[in-house]
Amino acid sequence: MKIWNRFNSQIVHRRIVLIIFDIMTVCVSSIIPLWLRFIDEETIPDVYIGSAWDFLLINIVITLIIFYLFKLYQSLWAFAGPTEAQNIVAACFLCAVLNYGGMKLLRFPIPRSYFFMYALVLTAITTFGRFSYRFIRSIKHKAQNKKNASKVMVIGAGEAGNTVIKELVNSTYCTMSVKCIIDDNSNKWGQFIQGIKIVGGRDKIIESAAFYGIDEIIIAIPSANRATMRELVEICKETNCKLRTLPGIYQLVNGEVNVSKLRDVDVEDLLGRDPIKVDMESIYNYVKGKVILVTGGGGSIGSELCRQIAGHDPKQLIIVDIYENNAYDIQQELKYKYPELDLVVLIASVRNTNRMNYIMEKYHPDIIYHAAAHKHVPLMEDSPNEAIKNNVFGTWKTAQAAVQYGVKKFVMISTDKAVNPTNIMGASKRICEMIIQTYNRHYDTEFVAVRFLKDGQLEGFRYVSPEFEGYVFYYAKGVFLEFNDQNAKDYSGYYYRSLPKKGNKKGLEIEYKDNTKKSTPYYPISNAKKAINFLIEK
Repeated sequence: MKIWNRFNSQIVHRRIVLIIFDIMTVCVSSIIPLWLRFIDEETIPDVYIGSAWDFLLINIVITLIIFYLFKLYQSLWAFAGPTEAQNIVAACFLCAVLNYGGMKLLRFPIPRSYFFMYALVLTAITTFGRFSYRFIRSIKHKAQNKKNASKVMVIGAGEAGNTVIKELVNSTYCTMSVKCIIDDNSNKWGQFIQGIKIVGGRDKIIESAAFYGIDEIIIAIPSANRATMRELVEICKETNCKLRTLPGIYQLVNGEVNVSKLRDVDVEDLLGRDPIKVDMESIYNYVKGKVILVTGGGGSIGSELCRQIAGHDPKQLIIVDIYENNAYDIQQELKYKYPELDLVVLIASVRNTNRMNYIMEKYHPDIIYHAAAHKHVPLMEDSPNEAIKNNVFGTWKTAQAAVQYGVKKFVMISTDKAVNPTNIMGASKRICEMIIQTYNRHYDTEFVAVRFLKDGQLEGFRYVSPEFEGYVFYYAKGVFLEFNDQNAKDYSGYYYRSLPKKGNKKGLEIEYKDNTKKSTPYYPISNAKKAINFLIEK
């Protein structure tokens, strides 16, 4: 109730101030037209001044009533716009018409030009009085924001860029100050948008960022393709400025582009292709309600696996690691983030047969992610025996325990170094893959191996069996497909084709396509080796 009373009192005070201002406005507006009419003469005739003052009281009452009817006392002038301006003009001219009618009715002598000038003066003073509040308030807020405003560079002088710049410049609450604009269209260089200069093309980004002391860069080109976006981001990265970008062009058409739509540049903007949509529901259902065991769970790959699994509602997560510090770190992290998680952390070596059998017998995991391994290439060159003992024998004993205690699925984390290995670490992981392939043929447990690879990396080609000529690794952000003798029948109807990578004359992409599509020339699977050899030679 106190707040409501305070609110009402503020409204009353503001209306009283406006009424007093309007009374003064009517008084001034009644004299200025006469002064303008007789500006070339020495004095204003007393009869005309008398008429204006005699009608003044009636004029004030009429004006206040008209202003009230046109809601000039009910509007929030801090947010006044075109509608309020129209109401002011209409109210003032109606007051002038009634002023004319009243004076004629009462037979007050007055020049005919008086009424038109009265309408103009009354409109001007009233508009200035009403909108000056908004103007002063805007200047006050901008002055406050300017103290901590970040200096901004806008890339793109098109419709989207103009929209963003306009809002940044005119916004009351915005804490960004646009200093310069970048656009590749040379016809726009040296011109201005909202008072901001277009300084040049993308070659001026780094120079301008340093010259103007830029803090943030806004890429306002919603229609830019992935390649263009990637090039711009690569240049902007050298400035160490924060990067933001706009949504798609359809949102510009819909009028949805504004400062609130700005977002930080995402890694997807740099892909150069549309992002791959992952079926998260399938992944969720894969581990939900299951007992998951992760060997090497404290390592770089193992710990990230644990984080992902923990967020997908497993029945129980078991972390096995020989190094207690890493195991402790991931344990504390998961306990804090997932307090309801049934988490078990065990210190154990995958080379210890009895220990692994005990763990399998006690916890009966449904899925095992085997990430325990020595993986540093230079270190393993100096200690080859340890690489074999930990990687090969550790995998063998863990796989044997999984078979013995009925684990449903065993996933081994391999490496790209296992392809045509040239070092001890890669050779040990290749042996591990062979162990997994062998166990998968002879036991009910499903054994699979996955490789972590570099983006765009094509590692090689080799024969697996006469029945199926070989397999090809196709990579996209660490994902690969392996075609071997086990799935030859499923993919016997597919063909491969080679495509030069965009911007890379030496690269090829090998992908499978349905041979029923005749629109694109395809190479038979027998020609895949030629494509690979071409890649290697180049």
